[in-house]
Amino acid sequence: MLEGEITKLKHKLIEYATLVENMIAKSMNGLLNKKENLLLEVVKEDEPVTNNYETDLDESCTTIIAQHQPVAVDLRTILMVLKMNNDLERMGDLAAIISDSALYLIKQPLVKPLIDIPKMAQKVKEMLKKSINSFITENTKQAKEVCEMDDEVDGLRDKILRELITYMTKDHLTIERSLYLLRITRTLERMADLCTNICEDVIFMVEGRIIKHHQEER
Repeated sequence: MLEGEITKLKHKLIEYATLVENMIAKSMNGLLNKKENLLLEVVKEDEPVTNNYETDLDESCTTIIAQHQPVAVDLRTILMVLKMNNDLERMGDLAAIISDSALYLIKQPLVKPLIDIPKMAQKVKEMLKKSINSFITENTKQAKEVCEMDDEVDGLRDKILRELITYMTKDHLTIERSLYLLRITRTLERMADLCTNICEDVIFMVEGRIIKHHQEER
């Protein structure tokens, strides 16, 4: 009975993560192809759905704990779902922030070709997918891969920052547009951090080791 309830939680978590992943994809598609309808869809339709998922998962976890009083592995799994639920809700909010910024940018001339921001978004989508899968399958190898990918996202962030500072220094008329691009960059970085946090928790749950800043504390 309890095993079946936990399986349902995991399925719901996968649905939730897929929704957030699609929100990231739509926000990038809307930005790159100037599709206002996609951006509005993320902000006005998808983001409220993420809130519903969060509420449903939170209530389900609370009910399972109250009815079954799980212990050991089962309890740790449910507590992990609760934490990931909160992380996914935050990522949904962040995807909406990206779309909100893109709604401004698609009406403006480009500061520079959008190359590295889409790369960041693709990395974040991969990290999200792998972080959820690492939890579902208790795959610490995959969890550690996500932690390593966070460095790649940080590298792209730094590159974008350097380039935009150069543009803003040369032409003050690019400042506002550049700040919106930096907002998107920081938002994607925050998503990557949340995925990394999930994977650090997965490693602790499975191996009992604390992983912070990609170093193992022994």
